[in-house]
Amino acid sequence: MTKESANLVLPTRRLDSEFLGVLRSLKLGERIRLVRTNRVGSRTWVERIEVTFRGIRYLDTGITTDRIRQDDLVVPLLQFTKPNGELSSISIDEHLAIEKL
Repeated sequence: MTKESANLVLPTRRLDSEFLGVLRSLKLGERIRLVRTNRVGSRTWVERIEVTFRGIRYLDTGITTDRIRQDDLVVPLLQFTKPNGELSSISIDEHLAIEKL
């Protein structure tokens, strides 16, 4: 478990406690399957990929208008290594599922 996963916070929603438990139990180098449900308009599809867990970090996105610092959005990211060795990440939200392998 990383420091970031212990206090995982989404900007606008709450994650299911079971999902948070899975996130908190992940260990560096562990093989996992990511399952993401995508929706564009009326079309919905599911993508799956098996990856190696590298950690959880936060992305400070900022905003497009000049406002106070507290208005910035911070997005939690799951970092991983793809089977081809590429380092990548995905935002953590209610559309992501993680399966331990």
